[in-house]
Amino acid sequence: MTTWPTGVRGLAWGADYNPEQWPEDVWAEDVELMRRAGVNLVSVGIFSWALLEVEDGRYEFGRLDRVLDLLHDGGIRVDLATPTAALPPWLTAAHPEVLPETVDGIRLSPGSRQSYCPSSPVYRAKAVALVRALAERYRDHPALAAWHVHNEYGCHVQRCYCDRSAVAFRDWLKVRHGTLDVLNEAWATTFWSQRYTSWEQVLPPRMSPSQVNPGLELDFDRFSSDALLELFKAERDVLREVTPGVPVTTNFMATSGFQALDYWKWAAEVDFVSNDHYTHGEDPERHVGLAFSADLVRGLAGGRPWLLMEHSTSAVAWQHRNIAKLPGELRRNSYAHVAHGADGTLFFQWRQSRAGAERYHSAMVPHAGPDTKVYREVEQVGAEYQRIAELVGSTVRASVAIVHDWQSVWAVSQPSHPTKDFDHPRHVLAHYRALWRAGVTVDFVPPGADLSGYRLVVLPALYLVDDASPYERYVEAGGRLLVTFLSGISDSRGHVHLGGYPGAFRDLLGVRTEEFHPLREAEQVSLDDGSTAAVWTEHLHATTAQVLASYVDGPLPGVPAVTRNDGGTGVAWYVACGLTGDGLDRLTATVLADAGVTGTGSATVEVVRRRGEVAGSAASWLVAINHGESDAELPAVGVELLSGERVAGRLVVPPGHVVVVREEP
Repeated sequence: MTTWPTGVRGLAWGADYNPEQWPEDVWAEDVELMRRAGVNLVSVGIFSWALLEVEDGRYEFGRLDRVLDLLHDGGIRVDLATPTAALPPWLTAAHPEVLPETVDGIRLSPGSRQSYCPSSPVYRAKAVALVRALAERYRDHPALAAWHVHNEYGCHVQRCYCDRSAVAFRDWLKVRHGTLDVLNEAWATTFWSQRYTSWEQVLPPRMSPSQVNPGLELDFDRFSSDALLELFKAERDVLREVTPGVPVTTNFMATSGFQALDYWKWAAEVDFVSNDHYTHGEDPERHVGLAFSADLVRGLAGGRPWLLMEHSTSAVAWQHRNIAKLPGELRRNSYAHVAHGADGTLFFQWRQSRAGAERYHSAMVPHAGPDTKVYREVEQVGAEYQRIAELVGSTVRASVAIVHDWQSVWAVSQPSHPTKDFDHPRHVLAHYRALWRAGVTVDFVPPGADLSGYRLVVLPALYLVDDASPYERYVEAGGRLLVTFLSGISDSRGHVHLGGYPGAFRDLLGVRTEEFHPLREAEQVSLDDGSTAAVWTEHLHATTAQVLASYVDGPLPGVPAVTRNDGGTGVAWYVACGLTGDGLDRLTATVLADAGVTGTGSATVEVVRRRGEVAGSAASWLVAINHGESDAELPAVGVELLSGERVAGRLVVPPGHVVVVREEP
């Protein structure tokens, strides 16, 4: 099976290309500017359904033929999209039943994109027919390097609550639970007189007078992720049938801000993993969020190289304030993704739209044309990528892992939890940020992953846990485990483990919590080690654990807040409070030191090492990005590939700059 776009030499560099937005006399200029910028891969046709299938069953491929021929003549490979994320007006007019419905029963109108119900048989049939026509048309086109299925599944319609979804949901539940008795037990339907006596009584978790059943909500989240995945697989299977040698992907949105899909399941279904990521212009630490996303995607890729399908050259079109990127930021962002394992970075989009909803979204060629800061920086990075092409195929190794579980995010984000102030993605990002500031490279792994290769494993609010024994064995064998509050609380059905919190991890951590004590809005408490905590505290007892810090004020003075418990030859820490700022950094430093993990970067200089081969010999590359405001010195020996200069022990990285060193022993 092919697992990378075919024929792409070196690092992939390019963008979404939407020539249908422009007259044909612009296309030749596009290809020439692409060649100047070193572009070698573009995604084509993502939103072109209405132009390709002009009416039901009548296809017009002439325009796309000319585009692909022109790109091929220019030496540019094509990631050809199936344009099924935006339905044509003829389809929604003839079949309004394909439109999705919200939780309160409102049918959404067409006029934007993703205006479909994932369980609509009409939508699926029309989409699959279009995909087959595309595949049969372009199966032998010499520009075809990969298939780009759909676009950002779940970006706008993550859940549909219509009657078609209800039928599909019941079918999904029959497979998952088998019988109504099992479903009733899983959902604890004895509460509030909710016991079902026929499958037809089961509905999606629509708007109700009060909170709907948590088990119903959790299963509907699982179903909704699976329903979208089945759509992807339906298109993918046609593409594999017709073009078996062409790899298939779809662009994930694996970031701290998007949690709607269980990407661990999705990642197993693509030939190579690709992702979209956009920084938030008003976040002064947006580069940390970028690193978080890149490491998460590398985890989804199983450590193999992956493709950044979209990011922005400068401002985006959808934030409250669409801040332009600073000089050099486009370059730093691109190299950061490469440092964390990407073998290519593409943008949305090639040429900035003159009309439409995203007309103010930046592009490789801005409204002002190529004589601009943005395009000059695009040319610079394109030329530099050719100098570092030897990185292709190399990988990143980490000694620290974070266990991330989208289903735990769904469960702990439901209403009627102890506080509305707990934000699971922000909580995970806070612990990731502390590791990033310590200069440590991090892997993300799913529940149940093999942890034996990691010196430290972090479980940030791993809420749904049936069995803690894998983590017990990891600690017993010498591993270091850091567990935070709201971990191990429930089993996979959402049933609370009895006997005291943190439930499944109680024995491993040597603690027992008798009651949660969430804090009031904006309230903070102090710990006796000088730390502070917000959002969360709990009435904790240390059974076998050593107390590292206790509260000095707030609702629980004198009660343990942070503990350490020995197990076998390993150690398990428990953080029973929402540590903030320096306190979390200090604890992270302590745990890292105990685990024998030394960072390669700092709080301002991002350093990641990729490993692979050059000419059949083992090689490593150090990628360093200075996000600070002063020069940084790094130990290094080798050749700095961007400048070609030799490095003999010490390397200076100016503020805002990037270096790539092929290391020597």
